[in-house]
This record gives sequence, C-alpha cells and structure tokens, in this order.
Amino acid sequence: MLLLKSQRLVQLIMVINAKKSFTVPELAEEFGLSTRTITRDLQELSALGIPIYSVQGRGGGYRLLRERMLPPIAFSEHEAVAMFFACQSLQYYGSLPFDEGAAAALHKFYHYLPADVKEQIDRLKNKVAIWSPHRSMSSACLRTILQAVMIRSAVTIEYKSSHGISVRDIQPVGLYSSQGYWYCPAYCFQRKAYRLFRGDRINSASLNLSIECLEEVDNRSVKDWNAPELLKMEKTALTVNLTPNGVRAFESSSFGDSIDYREDGSGTAHILVPIDNLSFFVNLIWGLGEDAEILEPAEAVDFIKRKIEKIKNIYE
Repeated sequence: MLLLKSQRLVQLIMVINAKKSFTVPELAEEFGLSTRTITRDLQELSALGIPIYSVQGRGGGYRLLRERMLPPIAFSEHEAVAMFFACQSLQYYGSLPFDEGAAAALHKFYHYLPADVKEQIDRLKNKVAIWSPHRSMSSACLRTILQAVMIRSAVTIEYKSSHGISVRDIQPVGLYSSQGYWYCPAYCFQRKAYRLFRGDRINSASLNLSIECLEEVDNRSVKDWNAPELLKMEKTALTVNLTPNGVRAFESSSFGDSIDYREDGSGTAHILVPIDNLSFFVNLIWGLGEDAEILEPAEAVDFIKRKIEKIKNIYE
C-alpha cells in the first residue's frame, strides 16, 4: 500500500529514532523506495529541524544528533490545556532539571493551538499557581542527575555539607522536591550506604560511566528509598499535642495518618521515629511554634528547651 508523503515522513522519523545509525540503502529497502526518494526525504526532514548528520569515511551513513525528535502526537484540547498548566505550574520553582526543555515544549504547545484554546489558556495565566519557596540551585546539576537515572549511570558530585566539601560517587535513586528544595536519594559508593543529598549543596555533577551500577538501587523509588534501612533502626515514640492549626499542618505532611483527633479540632500525633534521627524530626515540629507541644520522649522535650534557652540568650 502506497503511503502519503506526510505519512511516510512520520514513519521515517519513527524508524530513524529507533536506530543509532542508518544508511540510505537500508532505509530504501525497508520502505521499498528508491535511494533518491529516501535521500530527498532525509533532506526534507533535516530542513524541518530533525537533527540528522552524515557520517564520513568507511561505512558512511547517517546518525541522529544527541537528542532525538519524537513524531507528531495528536492531543485533544483538554489534554493540551492540562499539559500547558502542568508546565506553567513549575515556573515558581527556583531551579528545574528540565527548565529549558519545559519552556520550549510550552512554546510549541501554545504556538500551534487554535485561537479559542489560546484564549482559554490566557485566562488561566496568573489565576492558578502551585507556590514553592524560591531556592537557588544548579539546574545543570539537576539535569545531570535526572539523565543519570534515565540512562542508568553513576554520577560524581562535589558536595558541600556541615563537614566541608567532599567528592562522592553516587548512583541516584531519583529526585523529589520539598519546601522548594530538590533532594536526591542515592547510593554512595564511598560510604557504601544510602544517603540523601540536597540539591543546593551539590556544587558540580558529572556522569561517571566507569562505575558499574547496582540493580538494587534501580529497584528503589523516591518513596521507599531508605525503607529497608529504616526497618532495622531502633525507634522511639514521639508524641505531640496539636492545636487545630497544628493538626492542619500535620495533615498536609507525611505524618497525617498519625493523628488522634479531638472534637474541638485539636489532636495528638503519635509518630515512630529512628532514635538517631530524633533531632531532625524535633526540628520539623519546632517550626510549628505554639501550635505543637512535644510531650515525649524526654530527650525531645530537653532538645526544645535548649533551643528556647539559646534564643532567649540572644535577646538578653
């Protein structure tokens, strides 16, 4: 069956996307066309922006540049609006692992939409937002980590912590954002253990293909990246008395299912936390101020009292 030229070009894009390299005779045989027609089609795709370049020397042929082009995809109006809104909602993040790509995709979506759909989207601008505190981070480092996850590669990073600057070889589990910060849970080959790295403390990041990645790391997600280790840790019960405002704050956190509610809207939260990380969780609760009172354990109460004393000393 003969294909229309437009159909043939779309199929050609799909075929060359799937190949690392190809020759004109190979494509001519696959499509049942002359080499002249295939050469003309490749030239037309190149003129349309498909990044094809010729390989000189023995063997010859063609290759795609580093980034491949996807074939046209048909979206309904509702799908196009959803995609536009999803990209727009990211604009309040200080850094993104795909900021330039998202902006370019957004421009393409908007440019080719019908006038009435553009008008609907224009009404959404500055009407709906997902707020995120602005944090300064390297988009380049985030992109490198995201690429490492996609191609299954280790990454060498320069990391700044309270102990100074160190160079680490890590295999990222993934990326997630919280309170405006990006976090990268990863396996650290130097520590031979899983660690959580904060994006703004990564000074530099480069792919390290010389390190063999671990299958176990691939099988973890950002939701359960340290679950096996947490199960082995000794835990203590953290009990927190909450005002109604404190309850609302807890409900929006990962501790939402730990609350025993009272009729007036207040409640008490019972959380099992690793003893070694107690200060971390206490500091989170400290941020709720007078809306949260730690009842136990005694070590957590003493930790809060010491913080209060230090602040009092500043103002005396």
